[in-house]
Parts: sequence; C-alpha cells; structure tokens
Amino acid sequence: MTATATQTAPARPGAAVQAGVLLLFLAICVGVEWSASVVTRPAVEGWYQALPKPAWTPPDIAFPIVWTILYVLMAVAAWLAWRAAPRLSHWPLAIFGVQLALNAAWSYVFFGFGWIAGGFVVILALALAIAATIVAFSRVSRTAAWLLVPYQLWVLYAATLNGGIVQLAA
Repeated sequence: MTATATQTAPARPGAAVQAGVLLLFLAICVGVEWSASVVTRPAVEGWYQALPKPAWTPPDIAFPIVWTILYVLMAVAAWLAWRAAPRLSHWPLAIFGVQLALNAAWSYVFFGFGWIAGGFVVILALALAIAATIVAFSRVSRTAAWLLVPYQLWVLYAATLNGGIVQLAA
C-alpha cells in the first residue's frame, strides 16, 4: 500500500441528531427551572415577602422572566459546545452539569430550606462553577462561552442580593 491516508475532520452529526440534542439540552435546563420553581414559588409568596431585602432588589416578576431567558441561553450554549466538538466536549459538559446542579441546589437551600446563609455559600460556589464552565466552553466554542456571560452576571448580581439579605436579616 503506497497511498497515503488523508486525515479528515470527523463528520458532524446530522441535522436530526443535532436538533434532538438541542431539544434534550432545552428539556434538561427547563426541567431544572421547573424543579427550582416548585420550591421557589411557595416561598416567594410566603416567608420571603417578610425578609428585609437590599434596595437594589428587582420586583419579583423580573426573576422568572430573566431565569427563563438564561436557561434557554444555557441550553443553547451547551448544545453549541457539544456541536463544536462532540468528542472533546465531555469535560466541558460535565462542568456544565455541575453548575446546573448547583443552580438547582441554590433554590432548594435558599427557598426550600429557608437557609439564607447556606444559599449564599451555594451561590458563590455556583458563580465559580459558571466561570469554570465559561473557560471550558471557550476551548470548544467561543460563542457557547459568551452565551453564559449574562448568566454569570445575573448570578453575581443574585449573590449580592443573597449576601445583602444575610446581612439585613442578621
């Protein structure tokens, strides 16, 4: 055999597979949002109303709107990272999974258990996990990484709210 083999880039999955994976990421992210809302909604309508809050707290209606947009951005970012390098995206997507779990955990700790200081610890860990996800995604898709920046900014803002509530409630 004298012919030299040429290396070609691995073929991207077909359109149907790509659409299916996008829908899967959307379902996962919306599922996390729904799961969080199960414990958040009763608390927001109950004990949370009586908490002292920082002056920069937005109206309650802003939260579900912003979070829905952010969960869609997260799903698209995960899909883009997977799509850019299906074989190389295992670690970035594992880190994405960690931050998604921390995202859900924050709602359960803060709203479900009413543990405000514990929520602050979780949200700080979440901010670090999002930063790690952005770095990991940037290695496979810059667009995916940039789509997570609004999420990171919102979580940092939410951390200031959580920290402010801890201080005011002390």
